[in-house]
Amino acid sequence: MPNAKVLEEKKALVASLVEKIKNSPAGVLVDYKGINVEDDTKLRRQLREAGVEYMVIKNTLIRFAAKELGFEGLEEHLNGTSALAISTTDDVIAPAKILGDFAKTHENFKIKAGYLEGKVIDEAEVKKLANMPSKEVLIAQVLYSFNFPIMQLAIACDAIVKKAEGNEDMKVADLVAANVPAAEGAPAEEAPAAE
Repeated sequence: MPNAKVLEEKKALVASLVEKIKNSPAGVLVDYKGINVEDDTKLRRQLREAGVEYMVIKNTLIRFAAKELGFEGLEEHLNGTSALAISTTDDVIAPAKILGDFAKTHENFKIKAGYLEGKVIDEAEVKKLANMPSKEVLIAQVLYSFNFPIMQLAIACDAIVKKAEGNEDMKVADLVAANVPAAEGAPAEEAPAAE
Protein backbone atom coordinates (compact mmCIF):
# COMPACT_ATOMS: atom_id res chain seq x y z
CA MET A 1 0.00 0.00 0.00
CA PRO A 2 1.44 3.40 -0.95
CA ASN A 3 2.36 5.72 1.86
CA ALA A 4 0.46 8.95 2.49
CA LYS A 5 3.06 11.15 0.78
CA VAL A 6 2.95 9.16 -2.48
CA LEU A 7 -0.85 9.11 -2.36
CA GLU A 8 -0.99 12.89 -1.94
CA GLU A 9 1.43 13.36 -4.87
CA LYS A 10 -0.80 11.20 -7.07
CA LYS A 11 -3.89 13.13 -6.00
CA ALA A 12 -2.11 16.38 -6.86
CA LEU A 13 -1.15 14.98 -10.30
CA VAL A 14 -4.75 13.94 -10.97
CA ALA A 15 -6.06 17.35 -9.83
CA SER A 16 -3.54 19.10 -12.10
CA LEU A 17 -4.53 16.88 -15.04
CA VAL A 18 -8.23 17.53 -14.40
CA GLU A 19 -7.60 21.28 -14.38
CA LYS A 20 -5.58 21.15 -17.62
CA ILE A 21 -8.28 19.15 -19.40
CA LYS A 22 -11.06 21.44 -18.10
CA ASN A 23 -9.23 24.47 -19.51
CA SER A 24 -8.57 22.79 -22.84
CA PRO A 25 -11.04 22.60 -25.74
CA ALA A 26 -9.52 19.41 -27.18
CA GLY A 27 -7.03 16.63 -26.60
CA VAL A 28 -5.84 13.37 -28.10
CA LEU A 29 -4.85 10.11 -26.39
CA VAL A 30 -2.20 8.06 -28.22
CA ASP A 31 -0.20 4.86 -27.90
CA TYR A 32 3.34 6.11 -28.36
CA LYS A 33 5.30 2.86 -28.37
CA GLY A 34 7.79 2.21 -31.11
CA ILE A 35 9.08 5.74 -31.70
CA ASN A 36 12.71 6.66 -31.24
CA VAL A 37 14.09 9.57 -29.23
CA GLU A 38 14.83 11.69 -32.31
CA ASP A 39 11.27 11.37 -33.65
CA ASP A 40 9.82 11.97 -30.18
CA THR A 41 11.88 15.15 -29.81
CA LYS A 42 10.70 16.47 -33.20
CA LEU A 43 7.08 15.62 -32.35
CA ARG A 44 7.27 17.36 -28.98
CA ARG A 45 8.79 20.48 -30.57
CA GLN A 46 6.07 20.61 -33.22
CA LEU A 47 3.33 20.19 -30.61
CA ARG A 48 4.85 22.84 -28.33
CA GLU A 49 5.05 25.34 -31.22
CA ALA A 50 1.35 24.72 -31.93
CA GLY A 51 0.35 25.36 -28.30
CA VAL A 52 -0.18 21.71 -27.43
CA GLU A 53 1.05 20.18 -24.17
CA TYR A 54 2.17 16.58 -24.64
CA MET A 55 2.80 14.24 -21.73
CA VAL A 56 3.39 10.57 -21.14
CA ILE A 57 1.13 9.65 -18.27
CA LYS A 58 0.05 6.51 -16.44
CA ASN A 59 -3.30 5.04 -17.43
CA THR A 60 -4.47 4.94 -13.80
CA LEU A 61 -3.98 8.70 -13.44
CA ILE A 62 -5.86 9.34 -16.70
CA ARG A 63 -8.60 6.97 -15.51
CA PHE A 64 -9.05 8.91 -12.23
CA ALA A 65 -9.10 12.24 -14.11
CA ALA A 66 -11.58 10.92 -16.67
CA LYS A 67 -13.85 9.66 -13.91
CA GLU A 68 -13.77 13.04 -12.17
CA LEU A 69 -14.52 14.82 -15.47
CA GLY A 70 -17.33 12.42 -16.39
CA PHE A 71 -15.58 11.29 -19.58
CA GLU A 72 -17.54 8.14 -20.33
CA GLY A 73 -15.98 5.78 -22.85
CA LEU A 74 -12.37 6.85 -22.34
CA GLU A 75 -11.55 4.03 -19.92
CA GLU A 76 -11.73 1.36 -22.63
CA HIS A 77 -8.79 3.05 -24.40
CA LEU A 78 -6.57 3.12 -21.33
CA ASN A 79 -4.31 0.18 -21.97
CA GLY A 80 -0.71 -0.16 -23.13
CA THR A 81 1.45 2.94 -23.30
CA SER A 82 -0.42 6.24 -23.23
CA ALA A 83 0.43 9.84 -23.92
CA LEU A 84 -1.97 12.75 -23.85
CA ALA A 85 -1.79 15.85 -26.05
CA ILE A 86 -3.79 18.78 -24.66
CA SER A 87 -4.47 21.96 -26.62
CA THR A 88 -3.53 24.99 -24.52
CA THR A 89 -5.01 27.42 -27.05
CA ASP A 90 -8.46 27.64 -28.65
CA ASP A 91 -7.23 25.60 -31.65
CA VAL A 92 -9.17 22.33 -31.41
CA ILE A 93 -7.59 20.89 -34.56
CA ALA A 94 -3.87 21.18 -33.73
CA PRO A 95 -3.45 18.08 -31.50
CA ALA A 96 -5.38 15.82 -33.86
CA LYS A 97 -3.69 17.18 -37.01
CA ILE A 98 -0.12 16.92 -35.71
CA LEU A 99 -0.56 13.49 -34.11
CA GLY A 100 -2.59 12.20 -37.07
CA ASP A 101 0.15 13.22 -39.51
CA PHE A 102 2.78 11.67 -37.24
CA ALA A 103 0.82 8.39 -36.99
CA LYS A 104 0.72 8.13 -40.81
CA THR A 105 4.51 7.85 -40.96
CA HIS A 106 5.06 5.79 -37.77
CA GLU A 107 3.51 2.34 -37.88
CA ASN A 108 3.38 1.63 -34.12
CA PHE A 109 2.21 5.10 -33.09
CA LYS A 110 -1.58 4.87 -32.75
CA ILE A 111 -4.35 7.30 -31.98
CA LYS A 112 -6.61 5.79 -29.33
CA ALA A 113 -9.27 8.43 -28.68
CA GLY A 114 -9.66 12.06 -27.72
CA TYR A 115 -12.00 14.66 -26.34
CA LEU A 116 -13.60 17.73 -27.85
CA GLU A 117 -15.43 20.40 -25.85
CA GLY A 118 -15.86 18.11 -22.84
CA LYS A 119 -17.00 14.97 -24.68
CA VAL A 120 -15.01 11.83 -25.50
CA ILE A 121 -14.53 11.15 -29.21
CA ASP A 122 -13.31 7.93 -30.80
CA GLU A 123 -10.36 7.39 -33.14
CA ALA A 124 -12.49 8.00 -36.26
CA GLU A 125 -13.63 11.40 -34.97
CA VAL A 126 -10.05 12.36 -34.09
CA LYS A 127 -9.01 11.46 -37.66
CA LYS A 128 -11.85 13.62 -39.05
CA LEU A 129 -10.52 16.53 -37.00
CA ALA A 130 -7.00 15.78 -38.28
CA ASN A 131 -8.20 16.07 -41.89
CA MET A 132 -9.86 19.47 -41.40
CA PRO A 133 -8.03 22.56 -42.62
CA SER A 134 -6.16 24.48 -39.95
CA LYS A 135 -7.72 27.48 -38.24
CA GLU A 136 -5.59 29.86 -40.32
CA VAL A 137 -6.74 28.25 -43.59
CA LEU A 138 -10.40 28.40 -42.54
CA ILE A 139 -10.06 32.09 -41.62
CA ALA A 140 -8.37 32.81 -44.97
CA GLN A 141 -11.19 31.04 -46.83
CA VAL A 142 -13.87 33.04 -45.00
CA LEU A 143 -12.06 36.33 -45.57
CA TYR A 144 -11.64 35.52 -49.27
CA SER A 145 -15.37 34.79 -49.58
CA PHE A 146 -16.11 38.19 -47.98
CA ASN A 147 -13.64 40.03 -50.22
CA PHE A 148 -14.54 38.34 -53.52
CA PRO A 149 -17.72 40.38 -54.30
CA ILE A 150 -15.93 43.62 -53.40
CA MET A 151 -13.01 42.65 -55.63
CA GLN A 152 -15.40 41.92 -58.53
CA LEU A 153 -17.08 45.30 -58.04
CA ALA A 154 -13.70 47.06 -58.08
CA ILE A 155 -12.75 45.29 -61.33
CA ALA A 156 -16.07 46.27 -62.93
CA CYS A 157 -15.71 49.90 -61.81
CA ASP A 158 -12.16 49.98 -63.13
CA ALA A 159 -13.34 48.67 -66.51
CA ILE A 160 -16.07 51.33 -66.66
CA VAL A 161 -13.57 54.09 -65.88
CA LYS A 162 -11.13 52.85 -68.52
CA LYS A 163 -13.92 52.70 -71.09
CA ALA A 164 -15.04 56.23 -70.13
CA GLU A 165 -11.53 57.56 -70.64
CA GLY A 166 -11.68 56.29 -74.21
CA ASN A 167 -15.12 57.78 -74.97
CA GLU A 168 -15.61 61.17 -73.36
CA ASP A 169 -19.01 61.84 -75.00
CA MET A 170 -20.67 58.84 -73.35
CA LYS A 171 -22.70 59.38 -70.15
CA VAL A 172 -22.06 57.32 -67.00
CA ALA A 173 -25.46 55.60 -67.29
CA ASP A 174 -24.60 54.54 -70.84
CA LEU A 175 -21.23 53.17 -69.65
CA VAL A 176 -22.87 51.15 -66.89
CA ALA A 177 -25.48 49.78 -69.29
CA ALA A 178 -22.75 48.86 -71.77
CA ASN A 179 -20.80 46.93 -69.11
CA VAL A 180 -23.68 45.14 -67.41
CA PRO A 181 -24.83 42.09 -69.37
CA ALA A 182 -28.57 41.72 -69.94
CA ALA A 183 -30.27 39.21 -67.69
CA GLU A 184 -31.00 35.90 -69.37
CA GLY A 185 -34.63 35.48 -70.32
CA ALA A 186 -35.37 39.18 -69.82
CA PRO A 187 -37.94 40.47 -72.30
CA ALA A 188 -36.46 42.47 -75.15
CA GLU A 189 -37.32 46.14 -75.21
CA GLU A 190 -40.24 46.81 -77.45
CA ALA A 191 -39.86 49.36 -80.19
CA PRO A 192 -42.22 52.32 -79.83
CA ALA A 193 -45.35 51.96 -81.90
CA ALA A 194 -45.42 53.92 -85.11
CA GLU A 195 -47.99 56.71 -85.09
